[in-house]
Amino acid sequence: MIEVIITGLLLGGSYALIAMGLQLQYGVARIMNLANGEILVAGSFGAFWLYTGSKLSPILSIFIVMPLAFVFNWLIYRFLLRPLVRRAKSHGQLEVDSILATFGITFIMVGLMLAIFGGEYFNYSYLSVPFNILGKPYALNRIMAFLVSAFLGVALYLWIYRTRSGMTLRAVAVSSQASELAGINVPLVLALAFSLGGAVTAAGGALLSMFLTFDASIGVVFTMKALIIVIMGGVGDIRGSIIAALILGLAETVVASWVDPGLTLAAAYLLFIIILLLKPQGLFGRQSS
Repeated sequence: MIEVIITGLLLGGSYALIAMGLQLQYGVARIMNLANGEILVAGSFGAFWLYTGSKLSPILSIFIVMPLAFVFNWLIYRFLLRPLVRRAKSHGQLEVDSILATFGITFIMVGLMLAIFGGEYFNYSYLSVPFNILGKPYALNRIMAFLVSAFLGVALYLWIYRTRSGMTLRAVAVSSQASELAGINVPLVLALAFSLGGAVTAAGGALLSMFLTFDASIGVVFTMKALIIVIMGGVGDIRGSIIAALILGLAETVVASWVDPGLTLAAAYLLFIIILLLKPQGLFGRQSS
């Protein structure tokens, strides 16, 4: 039981970083980014390419992957999504438009990655050695992925909740109209939130690549998992995403260990449905007035 719990927490910690990226994009910028998983896969390919080509540690590759992902997502927001934000008359319309737009971006990115890397599966061996915790061996690459994810997650949390610039993100997430009246540059903050969300997601992809096998078309699975975590935890609440990610990691590990590994995604959806039925606003979401 202890082994299952620790394994679940290690997996959930990596999921949390990915979900925090989508939380910034959806919770702050109000962009339902269905291409979030493809950004993750691109981060995985970036870490894979840097490690196999230059022997650069996947952990250090984050310092290259994150800035590139930030710029890429900034361009996507500036030229493809910003016009949708301008014309949207409500949050509901923006969500529908962004779903359609990012759905198209998903196919473009999958096509590009298939053209560059092909359709085969990729993995590599990095820190694939056992490390004992409470007398039980665990893969060191999973432990390092968890620790780096935790560091990045805590740093992002402290920035959002303890700095003035982070406060502007929270203000815009609550009300963009009121934020404009307070003198906040809302378009800039929205672009920053979307771009930073993509950078965080790409970092999560680089870390997951250390122990997961991936291909160009697997992004949709991670998009759905990130969406489940964000809605379970409560849209706009980083803390909720962290707790929900750990719960999902534990649930998947329990099902994979005691039932059937092929049912992990089904278990995630079942947990998602139960949370929606019991608490539609999410674990930490606020009741709409």
